[in-house]
Amino acid sequence: MAVKHLEVERKYDAEPEFTVPDLAGLPGVTGVSAPETHHLVATYFDTDDLRLAAHGITLRRRRGGSDAGWHLKIPAGPDSKNELRAPLGRAQVVPARLASLVAAYTRGKQLSPVATLETSRTVFHLLGENGGALAEIADDAVTGRVVAGDAADQSWREIEVELAAGDAVLLKAAGKRLIKAGARKAESSSKLGRVLNGAIQRPAPAEYSGTAGDAVLGYLREQVAAVLKWDPKARLAEDDAVHQMRVATRRIRSALQSYRAILDREHTAPLREELKWLADALGEVRDLEVLRMRFTDRLEEIGESAPQSWLTEIGRQEAAAYRRLNVTLKQPRYFALLDSLEALVTDPPLTDRAGRKASKELPGLVMRMWKKLARAYDEIVSSDDPEVARHEMRKAGKRARYAADLAKPVLGKPAMETSKRAKKVQEVLGGYQDGIIAMEHLRGAHARTTDTSEAFTLGVLYGVEQCEARATIATLAETWRNTPEPSF
Repeated sequence: MAVKHLEVERKYDAEPEFTVPDLAGLPGVTGVSAPETHHLVATYFDTDDLRLAAHGITLRRRRGGSDAGWHLKIPAGPDSKNELRAPLGRAQVVPARLASLVAAYTRGKQLSPVATLETSRTVFHLLGENGGALAEIADDAVTGRVVAGDAADQSWREIEVELAAGDAVLLKAAGKRLIKAGARKAESSSKLGRVLNGAIQRPAPAEYSGTAGDAVLGYLREQVAAVLKWDPKARLAEDDAVHQMRVATRRIRSALQSYRAILDREHTAPLREELKWLADALGEVRDLEVLRMRFTDRLEEIGESAPQSWLTEIGRQEAAAYRRLNVTLKQPRYFALLDSLEALVTDPPLTDRAGRKASKELPGLVMRMWKKLARAYDEIVSSDDPEVARHEMRKAGKRARYAADLAKPVLGKPAMETSKRAKKVQEVLGGYQDGIIAMEHLRGAHARTTDTSEAFTLGVLYGVEQCEARATIATLAETWRNTPEPSF
């Protein structure tokens, strides 16, 4: 099994004659450990077109040092990466678990050695009051070479400051002292990036010329990036990952519908269907996750601490749903969807209206979705099935909100206010819908249980959900009445 570790570090370049300064006295530092020297040999794996490197991801097999093995590093924010580790295993075979975590990027392409790095490392630790390590300082003399081609070897010296129990204040202070001594901020955030720099094909920064097409594509690029970002986290069942990946998927699908005047609907209709397929697969996990968390909180509210077999069953169903999701995320159909999403933002099927000024074109498109929300509210009163009508209004509210979110960078405060108003309505309907789903599940569990104590608990929970759902939906009319129509 892969072991996860959050790596927070900064790198600095240094000349061969550079002397690491005394780092004692930095914030919280009471001592410095004796130095240790290691010889590290790392082989880096990637696709032949360096897809991982293009996204700032590194996958290596390293021998030597205290953490020999396979290391997968995925960007997690400024100066930080999520690092997952696996034992050394076989030299040319990437551990299946690590390979699966980058499948959204490789999409079936083979992972092979692309570069090797040999490092002579001198390492010491900055210690706190209790003697524990606050940070690790690694002084590296590195030689890197590309596996294919005839590029010359590269050699350089690099100082890494990686936090252990220390904080950002220490990280910054250590960097200042190194720079004062003659080091400089590293040219590359990774050793591999330095070796492969000329061969990595990174996407060119998008240019914004103020058109409606630019506004829509900018939003879509963010959401496609979010899908890729949350993919490995969803595979690992990290907290909120499936939810965030599902939201990004839904936002893309909603934008294709709300802004079909900008993107040709004939080209995007098949993509919307595939996005629905992915959202449904993510939804199976998310719905069970929400029920498990909801009922866990409810049991705490009513003071019930006895184990509940029906709640345990939800956990088992959730685990099974995660397994099915991981199978789905390995399918060629999923990889084809990712290819289509990237093609959408690199070669978009723009309409003539896409070239119009965004500040003139977007208000009408946002208002169009708001008016659909208003009609959905009116239909609740006249509908033969108010439950279905409320569900449709909830979906309309979400589309209106997402349409406004897309327009925020262009329209500013009016779009922000529209999004807030739509969200308020959506939350009322969403809270009611969640209660209805919870009641349905409780009824089913009650019908299956033979434990009288659990049956009583299920009945209590059903009553709580029913009262809350009724109270929530009773506020809809007032909420809508106090939600003015947007103006742009």
